[in-house]
Order: sequence, then C-alpha cells, then structure tokens
Amino acid sequence: MLTGSKTTFKVRQMAPDVTERMLSQSGLNSRSREMFGLRCLPGECVLQRAVLVRKKLSAREGGGWLAGTLFCTHFRVAFVPQESPKPDENCDPVLLGDHDVALASIEKVVAVGPSRTKLVTPNSSLKFTPEELVLYCRDLRVICFLFDRLTPDTQAVEITYTIAKTYQPLKPGSVLSLQNAALGSVEMKQFLSNRRRDAHMNWFESAEDWEQELERCSASGWRVTAVNDRFEMSTSLPTLNVVPQKVLDTELKKTFAHFNEGRIPRWCWRHPRGSDLLRMSSFQNNIYHEKDDVRNLELILFGSQSSLCVVVDLTEEMPSPTDIQLAHSRLRALCLGDISASVSVPDDKWLSTLEGTHWLDYSRCCLRKAAEASCLLRSGHLTVALQEPEDRDLSCLVSSLVQVMCDPHCRTRAGFQGLVQKEWVMSGHRFYSRVNYHRDSDKEEAPVFLLFLDCVWQLWSQYPSRFQLTDDFLLALHDSVHLPLFCSFLANCQRERCKRTQHLSQSYTPVNGWRDVLPRVSSLDPSDPPLPPVWDWDLQYTRQRLASFTQPITPTPPLPSLPNGNLNTNQDALRPSDSVPGSVFLLSRGSFSCPSSLLPWRGGSAGVYKKSHRRAPSSESLPGLERLLKACALTEPPQGLTSSSSSSMGPQGPLDPYEPLLPLLLGPCIGVWKECYLRGALHAQAFSHPVSANQPHPVEKLAWEVQRLREKLAQASAAATDVQPLAKRAEPQRRTDSNFNQNTNNGTFLFPASRPQGLGVTRAVPPPLTSAHPQASRPAPPSRPSHRDHGGNNKHTFLFGHPSAAEARSEQRYYPGPGNGPKLSKNNRPSVGS
Repeated sequence: MLTGSKTTFKVRQMAPDVTERMLSQSGLNSRSREMFGLRCLPGECVLQRAVLVRKKLSAREGGGWLAGTLFCTHFRVAFVPQESPKPDENCDPVLLGDHDVALASIEKVVAVGPSRTKLVTPNSSLKFTPEELVLYCRDLRVICFLFDRLTPDTQAVEITYTIAKTYQPLKPGSVLSLQNAALGSVEMKQFLSNRRRDAHMNWFESAEDWEQELERCSASGWRVTAVNDRFEMSTSLPTLNVVPQKVLDTELKKTFAHFNEGRIPRWCWRHPRGSDLLRMSSFQNNIYHEKDDVRNLELILFGSQSSLCVVVDLTEEMPSPTDIQLAHSRLRALCLGDISASVSVPDDKWLSTLEGTHWLDYSRCCLRKAAEASCLLRSGHLTVALQEPEDRDLSCLVSSLVQVMCDPHCRTRAGFQGLVQKEWVMSGHRFYSRVNYHRDSDKEEAPVFLLFLDCVWQLWSQYPSRFQLTDDFLLALHDSVHLPLFCSFLANCQRERCKRTQHLSQSYTPVNGWRDVLPRVSSLDPSDPPLPPVWDWDLQYTRQRLASFTQPITPTPPLPSLPNGNLNTNQDALRPSDSVPGSVFLLSRGSFSCPSSLLPWRGGSAGVYKKSHRRAPSSESLPGLERLLKACALTEPPQGLTSSSSSSMGPQGPLDPYEPLLPLLLGPCIGVWKECYLRGALHAQAFSHPVSANQPHPVEKLAWEVQRLREKLAQASAAATDVQPLAKRAEPQRRTDSNFNQNTNNGTFLFPASRPQGLGVTRAVPPPLTSAHPQASRPAPPSRPSHRDHGGNNKHTFLFGHPSAAEARSEQRYYPGPGNGPKLSKNNRPSVGS
C-alpha cells in the first residue's frame, strides 16, 4: 500500500467506444469469447481493465484479500483471480461470476485516496490517484478493490471513471441498454430461446397447473375458470382463477364490479384440516347489490364452506408500503454507512438506531398476522379471507407466509418457487413499480417482497431443519430482485407481461371491452432481448453456488386417506350449535368482531339482503366461533398421525408436519439477517485496508462480549440447577412445550429450564476468523443467534442462562442485544445476531 500521494492529475475522459475498440483489437478471441482471461458473454466487450488489483473478501467468502485483474464491461464489473482455472469453452454462459457485480446493481462509486475520499460521478474530476475503489450496491453489498503499488496510475484512474460513467448513463433507457448488453446478441437470444423451464416447479400459467395444485391440496369444491382470459373483468388479475364449483361463469361476471380493481375472492390454498384460504380486495360500497348478486357474492366468499367465514383485515396493524420503504431506507443507511462523507453511526447507538428503523418491527408484525391466520386455518371448517384495499401487496406477503408456516411443500425449493410464482408473479404484485428499476416512480417504490424474504429468513433461522431451501437461496433471490434482467420482476401483472412478450397493446371501449390492437411496425423494437425467468438459476450462478441452495430434510409423510382431504373426521361434533350458514367475523387487532358494515349488502337500513333473507339472532355471536376454535384445538389427530401428535415437540418444533411453525416474536428472537444486511458493514466502517482487516467489527466485538457474559451467567446458575432432580425439571418443560402452539403470547421466562434427554442438538463451534495477516488465534464469535431451535426448550427465551455450563458451551447461544439482562427493555429491542 502506498504511504504517500501519487501524481495529481485530472481524469482523462476516454470515450468508451474508443476504449472498447482498442481492447477488442488487442485481446479478443472471437471463437472462445475470452478477453484477457475473462470469459465474456456473447456480444459483451471490455471497456477498461486494471491489473494487480486485490479484492476484499466477505466473511461468507472466507475473508482476507484476493489478487487478480479488474474489468469493466457494458454489463458488469468483473474480477478474475490470478489462480482461477481457465474457463471452459463448452459450458453454458453464466451472467455473473462469483466475484462479479452487474452495473445495474451499483448505486455509487467511491474513490479512496491517501488522505481523502470522493464520490465519483460521470462529470467528476479526480485530483488524486485512487488507492481503493469502493462500490456501493443496491443489494446492500459493499465491494472494495485495492490497487497495488505496481498498478499503472492510468489504469486505476480510468477504470474508476469508466465504472462511474457506465453504471449511470446520462440518457434514459439505461435498463434497456443493460438488457441488450447482457442478452441482446444473436447468440444469446438463440441460447435463451432454447432454454427449458424447471419441470419440478409449478408455474401456474395453465389450467393444468392449477388443477394440479387443487389435486395436491384435495380441494374438491373448487374449479378453475378462464372468465378473465382477455382481462375484461380485471386488468390486474391473471387469466385463470380458482372459484367455487357452485358459481357459473355467467354469474361470476356480475361480481367483479363489487370489488376494487375487480379482484374478487379467489382460492389460494387449502389446509389439510379442511379450511380454505382466500384473497380479495375491499368491497365497492357504492355499488347497488341486486338479489342475484348477493347470492353469488356469498357463494364466492364462503367457498366450499357453509358455516363460518373470517375476514382478516390487513390494514389496521400492518405497515403501509410507504412505511416499508422508509424503514428499508433507514436500514440501508445504517448498514452501509457513507464512507464518502465519513458518516457512520456510533457503536453505542447502533442498536437504538436499528430499533428506530422499525424494519424488524414490521417483520414481527407480518409474522404475527400470518400466525393468527395459520391458527384459524388449523381449526378447520371455515374460510379465511385476507382482505386488503388493493389486494396486491400485504395480501401477497401474508398468504405466502401462511403457506410457508403450514405447508411442508412450500418449504422445499420447488415448492417455494411455485409459491412465489402463484402468490406474487401471477397474482399481480406490482414488481415493476415497487422495485422501481427506472427510478421514475419514487412514490410507488416499496420493497414489500424483500420484507417477505426477511420474514421467511426469520422462520428459517428458528426452524432450519424444517426447510429444504437455505439462507443462500434466500440471499440469491434477494440479490436477483435488484437485477433488471428477469421477466418475473419486470411487470406489474400478467397483462403487462403478455404485452411485452407478444408485442400487443390493448384498447378499451364500452361496447367491446378490452381488445388487442396490433401495433405499428415502427413501434416494435427488434432489439428487445427475451428475458428469462428468475428461476433459471443455471443462467445466473455456478454449480458450486447452486449446490448451497438446498439441504436434506426429513421426508414429509403423505396425508392419510380421508374424505375430501380433511384431517378432522368428526366434523359435525365440532360445529357450534349457534353457527348457521352465513356467519361472518372480522379479525382485526387480534380480536374478533361482527361489524354491521363488514358486508355492504348486510348493513344499512334499506338493503336487499334484509328483504330477501331471514337470519337467526345468534348467527353471528362471538362465543360460537370461540367454542369452535377451542374444540378444534383440543381434538386428537387422526390415526395416521398419532405418532407425531401436535403436543409432541422435537428439536425443530412440532413433529406433526401439518402443524404451523409458529415463530417466536419477542425482541431477542427476531434477529438481523446478517448475511444480507451486514455483509457490507465491514467495508463501510473503514476496515478496508489490509493492515486492519484482522480487526473485528465493533458490532461483532459487542456480540462476543455479550456471549462471554452469558457463559459466566450459565456457569453461575449451573450449581443451582444441578441439585434439582432431572425428572422434576423435565416434567414442567414437557408441559410448557405441549402448550406452545396454543400460547399466543410466546412468553419469556426469567428462569432456566432443562431439556429432556435425547432431544439436545450439539452445535460445532465455528472456526476462528482467518485473514491475510494472521494474528494470535482468538475464539471466533458464534455465527448464529440462540433463537434457533435446539432441543425441547427451543420454544421460549430464558434470560438467566441454561441448566449446565457444558450445555451452554456446546450450544454457543447468545442474544447480542439489550434484552440479555435480568430485565427486558420497554421496547424489546431486537438482537443483531443472525
């Protein structure tokens, strides 16, 4: 590393086309597409390169520094290590290597000199030669490159300027230019046209796909309708929807006008105990409800059930898209910092600032709402309808979380991909507006899908062995959202997606409705490349990275052969006597109510419903629903599942695979997704030079100190707990575990509890951190928080340690947050462990 300043001069603004022509003539092999050791995509050209560059590796990559060559192309910033194997000419092209970053993912470029830092823009002029190059990415990565003493000054300066000018074009159309740079060549278009889709997942694009899902869930009372095949009924709904068999298409067409954007109640999923999950938008109160309309509306709302319907309101307690966007912006500012302005949060205020972002509060809120809906579905014999004003944001999130909690199939890789395809892509989540690739609609931007991935990670961190997919898969999906190359995220609904692929536009007339209009020849852009789906992982990552996406899990036992796929065999005995067909309840703020205006056609002094229907006075009484839920909660499981009853708890939660995975929601139990949010913190906190690469991050040091204090508390409490007989300690724990799924408060206990014999899982201590300049060996802090499940006592948080010191040392449990003392803080601040 240089100790003094290099020669001071202004950046020579080399035109990219001149640089491209110069490098293309000198080093390109057109047959193998290899340029200076970099295997380029078809049509990709190198704009600039710099030799003798070292890249700082993240903790996931092993830490330390890696020497190699840095490239800048039209599409990416690529780094090729010196000792990397020669690229295989016969293998399929991969968009991004292990050390590459797409230009569209870069948010800002910072040059670090001997005594100053500077944010580099296309019009910047550097008055110093950069010693380091720091790339801040939109996916919360911070990539740092160090120029060697022998790196030519012109290469260091020009590659910095080339990256700054290429990732941020001065003219609009940057997304299209990036797509053409990666996928626009003739070879690449031909390659993409011959790609085969993943045959193991359900794409939900045909009637056969939906029929397959209905058969899998044993939903016999539902059918697939194509009444919206030309998007005449609703422009945001897909062409295929699942509705009750009792409703004909001619009757169904009259119900679209009674809901916002025509998003009628639609079937999403069926619980094995017989409950159905629906999604819908808010009712149109200003629409007159005729007699036939009322009948059709109620048939759709109740579905195949005839007694109860619970409408779950998603507006009272849930955050708005604006709140989610503000919280995510604050989280980014906290985790990334600003090295160009030397702004960072002090270490003693880091946790309080994290709490002030409200991001983890929103994750906890979404998990709580999904847990409430999961418990309702487990009760059976009712329909749960998720209602949101537009039914395109939070309903996608909650319905997906419910299925992840309750359906083991959705916790596999293929099942999770199909879940996202069904509840987000095909159901009309506004990816294009919420992700805001073009940066032209800041008011609509909101990372709702990223909040969903965070909630799934919270479940995975507490029940890791119940998931086939890993956090590597969730991280890859998180990063893919910020790359505008996939058709899954570049449209707001199926109609917009079809318009792009088929080059069709539509016009609306009151007589003919929506009709396709053939565009002019001049409006068709033949240069638009075909966009692959995000699930084509072989196109994005290498085989080594794909191998880390899944892990082996215990196979889920098949459902026993029961009528209609219902685990509750004695249904009539569980029905409350005062519950007649037509009972509707509203679940809001954790309590049930029966507002008169819940269904517009049932409220008011002059309504069609009251004239044409007679209802029992007690048909909507709350005790009926409460008795139903209590009776279903106390029922014994069927004979096919007696060996794994709901009261049996294993190392990873309930042994019954059809019981919901209810998460712990206390402050210490909701952790920060460290592999995602904190992977750039080491660079942003000015630890980029090799001389300081061995020093731990301040947050890491804080977590390690908290862990040492916890071990001392465990040793102090070991003497008191050892004198108690094991049998007396195990019995209260079993009693607590059996009531875990019925406890909605997820209580925190201020005393240690023992673990039944045979249920403990010993975790290996991670190896110490390594770096380029090794120091004296020191114990490495644990890489996971203690809220991950281990043994029988994984259901609660114990603030005073564990029964024995040996057990505490083997588990390496810690909560690096202010809640580790004898008393919880008022706000239950979250931990930073992951």
